[in-house]
Amino acid sequence: MQTEKVTEYIVNWLKDYATNARVNGFVVGISGGIDSAVTSTLCAETGLKVLCIEMPIHQPASHVSRGQEHIKQLKERYPNVDDELVDLTPVFEEFKTEVSLDGKQATVDMALANTRARLRMTTLYYHAGLLGLLVAGTGNKVEDFGVGFYTKYGDGGVDLSPIADLMKSEVYAIGEYLKVPKSIMKAAPSDGLFGDARSDEDQIGASYDELEWAMNMQDEGKKSDDFTGRQKEAFDIYLSFNRRNQHKMIPIPICEIPKNLK
Repeated sequence: MQTEKVTEYIVNWLKDYATNARVNGFVVGISGGIDSAVTSTLCAETGLKVLCIEMPIHQPASHVSRGQEHIKQLKERYPNVDDELVDLTPVFEEFKTEVSLDGKQATVDMALANTRARLRMTTLYYHAGLLGLLVAGTGNKVEDFGVGFYTKYGDGGVDLSPIADLMKSEVYAIGEYLKVPKSIMKAAPSDGLFGDARSDEDQIGASYDELEWAMNMQDEGKKSDDFTGRQKEAFDIYLSFNRRNQHKMIPIPICEIPKNLK
């Protein structure tokens, strides 16, 4: 990948899109991870207004400190960057008092994890509406179109996706080029939706390097039987997520009524 040219292309794309949409800039949710760090820096490079929002909900201290380190560095480098801290923990806890928490614990935990993401989406759009900004998505290609590792109408609810055509390794390459803090570059990727430090790999069962490889193999028309050992295991993990999360990756189904019935 031609990192410098790709970076320049994305920055110009962001600037052109915002200008044509007649908005003031972008709002980005900051998690302390590589994807939000790269996305917010790319937005900052446009020279347009960028609002970085931290939205902790029982977040691990390491996530919070990395996010704050990144925002501090970003504000020192770019005068067009502002930040906001919105503690959503009380909102989340109040929500839990109004809904049923009955059922299998794993199912309840997943529903609450997705609720965290949707509360954050609501917060981003609230500020975007107030300030005339676009919500910039932070999903990469593997997450958005490979394994569907995001929450529908949560972190998947955005106005535009500047890094969604980049593999995770390419996001890291741009992060290095844009001088994203080393603490973020070295941290294990995590969605931070469970209130602990579990990584994406812990949840998925495969690393992003493996998922990236599997996605490329799928594009080449490879099948599970083409592999053995860990390669087969990683490929099957990828296929499993890819199949069951297709509902996130395809347009919402519309029941089209036959003309003779109208």
